[in-house]
Amino acid sequence: MRNFNRVFSALAIAIAVSGCATPKNPDDPFEGFNRAMFTFNDKLDQVALKPVATVYRNVLPSFVQTAVYNFFGNIGDVWTAANNLLQGRVEDGFTDVMRVAVNTTFGLGGLIDIGGEAGMQKHKQDFGITLGVWGVDSGPFVMLPFLGASTVRDTAALPVDFQGDVWSYVSPITTRNAGTVLRVIDQRAGVLDASNLIEEAALDRYEFIRDGFLQRRAGKIENSKER
Repeated sequence: MRNFNRVFSALAIAIAVSGCATPKNPDDPFEGFNRAMFTFNDKLDQVALKPVATVYRNVLPSFVQTAVYNFFGNIGDVWTAANNLLQGRVEDGFTDVMRVAVNTTFGLGGLIDIGGEAGMQKHKQDFGITLGVWGVDSGPFVMLPFLGASTVRDTAALPVDFQGDVWSYVSPITTRNAGTVLRVIDQRAGVLDASNLIEEAALDRYEFIRDGFLQRRAGKIENSKER
């Protein structure tokens, strides 16, 4: 966590410095920094992450991939439940708690989504959304190295999200690191088709991803406020 705080501080300084110049787009004041990070992330993805995710999807049996997705989804439901409760969405939070209990107990530790089959709706929440529900403005768009699209508000929420991730407390550390790598690969494999479509269709992929991300986050927050 200490190393992350150092990286976070350095990132904040870099964003502040990039924001000192007159931005070409006032709605994206960190565009120069963001585009540099987008290029860095894209090259890393093309060289390493996408090829591994492609092999993962093509080689592993689909039931294994589903089990991996369900397992880490079940872990994520713990933090989702906490955020739903923090937002005052007691019914959704209770559903999340029940999903975790049922899937962990009867779904072989979360490998099988028994809760979903029983009609318990799956939600996805994080502390950035919770802050948005509480009225905290998103601030400008930020493209984070390795982590991708974000906002100033969501970036500030990341340390809390990391602390709220149950997997971050797994020991030994070798198991935790191996699981984290598997989790990232599985997530990337799940969006291979969408990323290929974006690569083929978008004239400016940075703008496409930025605008799409901001719209999705705003919609998620509005939906959370209404319920």
